[in-house]
Amino acid sequence: MALPKNLRYSEYVWVKLDGGVATLGITDYGLKQVKEIVFIDLPKKGQKIARGDTFVSLESVKWSGHIKSPVSGLVSAVNDALFDEPEKLNRDPFNSWVCKMTLSKPDEFAAIMDSPAAEKWVKENLG
Repeated sequence: MALPKNLRYSEYVWVKLDGGVATLGITDYGLKQVKEIVFIDLPKKGQKIARGDTFVSLESVKWSGHIKSPVSGLVSAVNDALFDEPEKLNRDPFNSWVCKMTLSKPDEFAAIMDSPAAEKWVKENLG
């Protein structure tokens, strides 16, 4: 598995930084664990999220869970199209972003795994 090199990873979340704005999405290896997503509870624009807080909840036919944010900030944009078509996450996870956040603690980004570290984490934790 080769993960995009321009992203950082925190377990099941990918993060792309552009200036002080982080785009967050769900990784393909995370989505493979839960199969087809049938419902998504998106964050709200203007919502403050701290690192470790739930920023999105997902449901599949046999699973539901909450995904924690690897960074802190203010939600500046939400991919509302995912509410009507959550299966887009499964079809194209690295282009189907969930939200964009203006970071309140930019130094947190450096602590997130780069792609080689994430590939190692996936092999060790998900086989």
